[in-house]
Amino acid sequence: MVASVDIPRAGNAKLKVQGKEVSLTNLNKPFWPELGITKGDLIQYYADVAPLLLPHIKDRAMVMKRYPHGAHGEFFFMKRAPSPRPPWIRTCRVDHDSGNVIDFPLTDDLPSLLWVINLGCIDLNQWYARCDDVDRPDYVHFDLDPGPGAGWKQVLACGLIVRDALKTLEMPPLVKTTGSRGLHVYVPIVRGPSQKDVWTLAKALAVELAAQNPKLMTSEYKVAKRPHGRVLVDYNQNAWGRTLASIYSVRPSPMAPVSTPVTWKEIEQGCEIEDFRLDNVRARFDKAGDLWKPLLQSRGRIKLERYLDVVKAHTRQRSA
Repeated sequence: MVASVDIPRAGNAKLKVQGKEVSLTNLNKPFWPELGITKGDLIQYYADVAPLLLPHIKDRAMVMKRYPHGAHGEFFFMKRAPSPRPPWIRTCRVDHDSGNVIDFPLTDDLPSLLWVINLGCIDLNQWYARCDDVDRPDYVHFDLDPGPGAGWKQVLACGLIVRDALKTLEMPPLVKTTGSRGLHVYVPIVRGPSQKDVWTLAKALAVELAAQNPKLMTSEYKVAKRPHGRVLVDYNQNAWGRTLASIYSVRPSPMAPVSTPVTWKEIEQGCEIEDFRLDNVRARFDKAGDLWKPLLQSRGRIKLERYLDVVKAHTRQRSA
């Protein structure tokens, strides 16, 4: 990829980016010391992939997961945009049931993206709904997470089962590696149903798939009750206020893997998490472009209401 901005590899720097001054610090700090990857290298990666990444996180509150000591150090979550901060950082005000009102930062452009990564954020965790209506997401997703005794082959098999089920329901599934241990499967939807309704539908499908494939999958959210050697079809990450690592996020894992969109053919062929890393994915993105463009388009989105009516009727029938 052609760098949109060149990040210095050492010391501190103040860069003029799109008319805004961005301060970057400790650029030679090791973030993956065993790989020779520094904080500056991480920031350069995000600068390079910004044209692909920014449309997916634009107008969405960002939950900051900060790794001040690199990928292998301790981390902490931060929701509220820190102060002082540059005056050009936009925020998204979200009211919580607890009574808290939190101003999350928005990463709408390259300067704000560089600012967030400079805070020590390795992966990006954006809100599921846009800031103009934080209660109504525009996608539903499934996090396929292997439990103890389950491996990558089981995750791939689980992904194909989820794909086939969604296609049967005429829902177009998109898939990416998590960059950690599993897969994320997303479906673009027409914004309208509440986050709770989206969660309800995801739960119904996850429970049904786990019941049909009990030797491979589980929908049991409580760790102590999960059967050994199963892949969790995690629907609960659709709940209000939860987040997943975004597309194109580097993950704080060995080899600096990247959460990468892949094709279903690649899943069938057995692609690996470690195939997609900070040191090699930019060439892939140059060639493939954004495989997740359907998640940004208005055309082809699914209306969940007709599925929700069936799910709710079925739930009432079971509880009667």
